[in-house]
Amino acid sequence: MNIYETDRLLAEYLLFHYGEPAEILPYPFGPREALDYAVRCVSECLDTARLPVAARALDLGCAVGRSSFEFSRHCQEVIGIDYSRRFIEAASMLRDQGELPYWRRDEGELGASLIARPPAGSNVNSVRFETGDAHALRPDLGTFDVVLMANLIDRLAEPHRCLAQLPGLVKSGGQLIITSPYTWLEEYTAPDHWLGGRTFDGHPRTTFEGLNQALSGHFDLVQRKDLPFLIREHARKFQWSVAEATLWRRK
Repeated sequence: MNIYETDRLLAEYLLFHYGEPAEILPYPFGPREALDYAVRCVSECLDTARLPVAARALDLGCAVGRSSFEFSRHCQEVIGIDYSRRFIEAASMLRDQGELPYWRRDEGELGASLIARPPAGSNVNSVRFETGDAHALRPDLGTFDVVLMANLIDRLAEPHRCLAQLPGLVKSGGQLIITSPYTWLEEYTAPDHWLGGRTFDGHPRTTFEGLNQALSGHFDLVQRKDLPFLIREHARKFQWSVAEATLWRRK
């Protein structure tokens, strides 16, 4: 079974996207700057001053939808797309019903019932969610003023196929935000398809260098920064990672 269709991953991602800081990290010595990652992918990376009045946003690999709702603060239309049916069902229920109960695992079979809700101030009516394959998006999506790919590229079988679609999706002058910890794993991506993190023709290549090579013909790099994030597995086990966030402007 696809791990992203399981109850455990769905609950972890609902907590990751919608949990309150105290619900995720009860320890005062923890890395609190790594919380609210799905919010910060928008608030720290999007150049809102460059958005037109009737902006369109695409959240590609939206998971359970928090960044999509954050985009709705600034954009008239937001489309969130993910390959996981369970994730899209959850995001759609949050939009339509305003809340979604889920179970946080604490220790073994012990845990707590929590409720995910869209963030206050977001315009849920401007957001819609759909399942889709980032390698082969439906051709009638149109173009966007901003496209976000958060923690997606290192989970694709053929990331170059996804990147090749971007010039046709981002409007001239539009923004492309890519965030990733560059965790290349053979279970998701064969090494021959990695953007970086290995040697190519005898020369080591980082993922950033691979991204730059793939995008520079159509995009200019605007910003590059570290973006930490924290995923709680249970009360005493967390994944602390540091994504690299890059902002690109369509030529």
